[in-house]
Order: sequence, then C-alpha cells, then structure tokens
Amino acid sequence: MAKAHIALPNTFIDALDAASTLLDTAADEVLNAGAAVVEPRLRSNLSAAIGQTSAPSRSTGQLLAALGTTTVKVNSNGEHNVKIGFGENRRDGRSHALIANVLEHGRSNQPARPFLAPTRSQTRRPATEAMKQTLAARMNQVAP
Repeated sequence: MAKAHIALPNTFIDALDAASTLLDTAADEVLNAGAAVVEPRLRSNLSAAIGQTSAPSRSTGQLLAALGTTTVKVNSNGEHNVKIGFGENRRDGRSHALIANVLEHGRSNQPARPFLAPTRSQTRRPATEAMKQTLAARMNQVAP
C-alpha cells in the first residue's frame, strides 16, 4: 500500500492561520464599510420622498429620525449581518415599517414614492466595492 506524506512550510501554515483569524475580526469592519455607503444614500432618498405632495406636508420627522444602522451581529449559522432600517415605534404606536411601506408602495389614495428600491440599485456596486477595498486592505496586513 502506498503512503504519502505532504509537509507544508510552517510560514504558509502560519499565514493561513493569521488569515483565518483576520477574516473573523475583519467582518465587522467590512460590513460597516458597506453600511457607511448605503445609509447616507437611503437617508437622502427618504428625505426626497417625504413631503412630495401638492398639499402641505404632514411629516413629523419621526421616520427620518428613526433611520439607523445596527451593530454587526452573528446569527445561529455563523453569518455576520448588519441592518439599515428603522428602529422603535412611532410616538403614536404605529410602526415605522408600516409608514415606510405605505411611502414605498403607496395606497389607494396615495401614490407610491419609492425610496428603498432606488437606494438598493444606486448603492449595490459602491457598497460592494467599499467592502472589497476594506477586506483587501485588511488582507494585505497578513504576510504570506
């Protein structure tokens, strides 16, 4: 029976170990870099969508004030996630998600004023590029 023994150089193994450790710690930084691109554009698009009516605006500013980014969290599958959205309920008890949904899709007596879909299409590539650059910068810190 044939037997093979493969020995990798210790420096290579050490570099792989360092890269593995770096990826775990860099996930927060990389996701936050992507969120830093998306949140300002979402805020801008939401500001433009609010109050676009012929009648005087009844906006209270609560929806815009509730917009924010969560901290990076790890789910049960080990996936890192960051969410950009609306937190808490409004002062009148209605959820910000309901108000955003009506604003995005409209209703029978209110035309749609989308802000989420345009933000997604406008920021997909820039956010991905920002995340790639951040990851590349962190990976360059690992000596091969």
